[in-house]
Amino acid sequence: MLEGITQEFVTIGWWPIVVTLCNTLITFLIIKKFLFKPVRKMMAAREEEVQNMYAVAEKAQTEAENLRSEYTERLSKAKEEATEIVGSATRRATVRSEEILKESSQQAAAMMKKAETTIEMERKKAMNELKDEIAGLSVMIASKVVERDVNEADHERFIEEFIDKVG
Repeated sequence: MLEGITQEFVTIGWWPIVVTLCNTLITFLIIKKFLFKPVRKMMAAREEEVQNMYAVAEKAQTEAENLRSEYTERLSKAKEEATEIVGSATRRATVRSEEILKESSQQAAAMMKKAETTIEMERKKAMNELKDEIAGLSVMIASKVVERDVNEADHERFIEEFIDKVG
């Protein structure tokens, strides 16, 4: 009896195989409907999100490189501009110092000329005053020595002789 029971237990029948295949097919369809499609949809969304992240990262890197090149360009232009400004200021300072030196030289020359003119005028004035004083003294001395009146013509002659001898 054991042999008959074991034999039924181990036998393969077509009906259980068909039912098992149907169950497996139904399970596969259910899993496909409720598990594979959402998982695939989720995987596609993740892949799209990753692609977007890569695109954003590439765009950010490109912008960063553009900004860096723009910054470098602006920096070089600023350096050139600063060099130009310094050169211009140096040239203007040199020109201005030359103008100041020229003006001061002109002023000094004018002051020297004015001083020379003033000195010459003062010398002439002093000479004239000295001549007048000497003429007066000589007339007085001559009149006391000679004790006589000296006329105008003699007076002029004495003065001229005295000036020629003195000066």
